[in-house]
Amino acid sequence: MNGFPWESAFAVLGLAVPVGAALWEFVLAGRKRLGYRVQMDTTAGDAAASPYAGVLQQMQGTDGAPLRDPSFVLLRIENSGWAPVVEDDYLAPAEGPMGIRIRCRGRRVVGMVVTELSRDELRGFFTPGTGHHGLLPGTVPGFGVTDGLIELPKVKLNRRDHYKVLAVLERERGVPGEAFPDPEVVASVVGGVRGGTVKKTEYHPFASRPVIALLVVLTLVGAVQSLLTFSRGDEAHAAPLDCASGRLTLSGSTAFAPVVREAAKQYARTCPGAHLSTAGSDFNGSGPGLRALADAGDKAAGAKGADGKGLGDRLTFSDGAKPAGYPRLLPRPVALSLFTLVVNKDTGVQDLTLAQIRDIYSGKITNWKDVHGEDVPIHLVSRYPDSGTRTTLERKVLDGQKLPATTTSDCTALERDRPGRCEVGGTDVLLDTVARTPGALGHSEVGSAAGHAGVVQVRIDGFPATLDGVEKGAYPYWQTEYAYTYGEPPADSLAAGFLRYLAQQVGQDIIRSHGDRPCAELSKPLLCRPS
Repeated sequence: MNGFPWESAFAVLGLAVPVGAALWEFVLAGRKRLGYRVQMDTTAGDAAASPYAGVLQQMQGTDGAPLRDPSFVLLRIENSGWAPVVEDDYLAPAEGPMGIRIRCRGRRVVGMVVTELSRDELRGFFTPGTGHHGLLPGTVPGFGVTDGLIELPKVKLNRRDHYKVLAVLERERGVPGEAFPDPEVVASVVGGVRGGTVKKTEYHPFASRPVIALLVVLTLVGAVQSLLTFSRGDEAHAAPLDCASGRLTLSGSTAFAPVVREAAKQYARTCPGAHLSTAGSDFNGSGPGLRALADAGDKAAGAKGADGKGLGDRLTFSDGAKPAGYPRLLPRPVALSLFTLVVNKDTGVQDLTLAQIRDIYSGKITNWKDVHGEDVPIHLVSRYPDSGTRTTLERKVLDGQKLPATTTSDCTALERDRPGRCEVGGTDVLLDTVARTPGALGHSEVGSAAGHAGVVQVRIDGFPATLDGVEKGAYPYWQTEYAYTYGEPPADSLAAGFLRYLAQQVGQDIIRSHGDRPCAELSKPLLCRPS
């Protein structure tokens, strides 16, 4: 959103309001507070005339005369703050025991009793015979009636403590049945809110007015934030700061293509301005991908002049390091990739020794029965010479030994009763060919092989294709996956942004989900090889 950052302002407001309210309630206003509640203030004149009034009909004053328009007042005195109220907190003369006065205008108190205590320990303030407390009016300093005023002692109240006082009164003046003014409670505590004056509290089944006001404010803030978010339209999907825009062509290894395609799809979702090309024709092998990148870079450099700047719109992925002859192509290790040998289901083989594998590819073993499998001729299905998967097979499994010559250029022409070898272009084509060719043996990236139901992965010397086996030196068929750029790409280019994405958490998760290991997880990430 252009202009004033309203969304940020309302986010700060949404945080400041509850924090401010909490500070006010628990630190400032609610630190020390004395409250009262008038729970009952009713006349008993009409009730005394009822045939079931019972003792109400016999209410009399000290002179034996019936009470004139009697009434009842039930008061609750409470600590409504978050700090204790002790005797020295009452704003009253230190030598005086009285802490609270209650006036009921137009009425005279004829009887009074404490009816409820929140804790039994408070009873000592109203128990007679202590020399400081008492139950009957006039027998305990601070508790009684003076000049028509109810006096209550300086009761020590912890948080949420309360006590109740029930008073019986009669009318002094006025017309019987006329409403009485509300009782007036006079008291203050030292250090309390708003001078420490006692406050009338109320019972709220749902919430008090301040709390309701706070909820309304927070609701409005949330509604405005939502409105601002939805009103941004496409800006609601604004790209993160590290996103780059433009077009990027991805190419190279067919084995690593599934990882690259998934990562490209996720990056495009995160960065709407990025358009990443993952056409199948571009993923035709590590060798062709490197040549295409070098040709595109040389062409761009020739058109612009030798300015030393790299391409920011192309990336090529290769199984293993580049061959000689590409001085402008710069490598960046991305992952440790796992490969596996795969066979047709009818071979009856799931485990081969390293020596057996080398004998098979050298032509010394031509039938699966020679390695305790079925009586089926061995058909070698391989990738083209520029394939990184094939190059890795020759270097790491066959100890530099080259594959034998092909017997046919068309894998469908392999003879069923004679061994042979053919070549295909991509990993998926190889897996499909092995699955439908009896006696076939091929090589593939682990993730693709695991997802193909028609082939069986072969262990090497009893070890499956696992990262743990690679790191312990037991499994040999692996390779470092490199991303190549033509020169150093600009830092704000899409090529640089996508490389950073692969090294971040989401990119690492995608790499890991395909059975590979992100270089950042290895002990030597720049080398990206087992320790």
